[in-house]
Amino acid sequence: MPQKSPLIAIYPGSFDPLTLGHLNIIQRSLKLFDSLVVAIVVNPNKQSLFSLEERRAMIEEALGKDRKRVRVDSFSGLLVDYVRAQNARAIIRGLRAVSDFEYEFQMAHMNRSLYPDVETIFMMAGEDHFYVSSRLVREVASLGGDVSPMTPPNVHRALLARFPRKEKP
Repeated sequence: MPQKSPLIAIYPGSFDPLTLGHLNIIQRSLKLFDSLVVAIVVNPNKQSLFSLEERRAMIEEALGKDRKRVRVDSFSGLLVDYVRAQNARAIIRGLRAVSDFEYEFQMAHMNRSLYPDVETIFMMAGEDHFYVSSRLVREVASLGGDVSPMTPPNVHRALLARFPRKEKP
């Protein structure tokens, strides 16, 4: 009997920084797929808080036991070209609110028109994380707010190093 090829999914994003919402999507994706590639999007036109290498290291450390089935990689260019090169069957996208859906819906249709063999799977963020975004975490951390409930411990430490807390008057 021929061996069945593993089901691989790609979870793309900037992950700048990784949040507990991202980890929730990763863990839930592993219930559906044999392996997952967390693909950090390289966008030279976007100013990142953390370097590509820092983001990769933070994700790998935060994965813990899930590290065995997750590969952290990076790419630039068209997502569907990367998906095809990885022999993946699906793209995982997390949705936090209805406002995310319209953009993601358009992207899913564009990706499918460019590569009909790929499916986009939308996962709703867990109720504890639906309000969290990397952009919001960066902003709150830069202003001295406590983002520890929103980030893995290693990411929280990296944010504290980048934005030391000031004494409050």
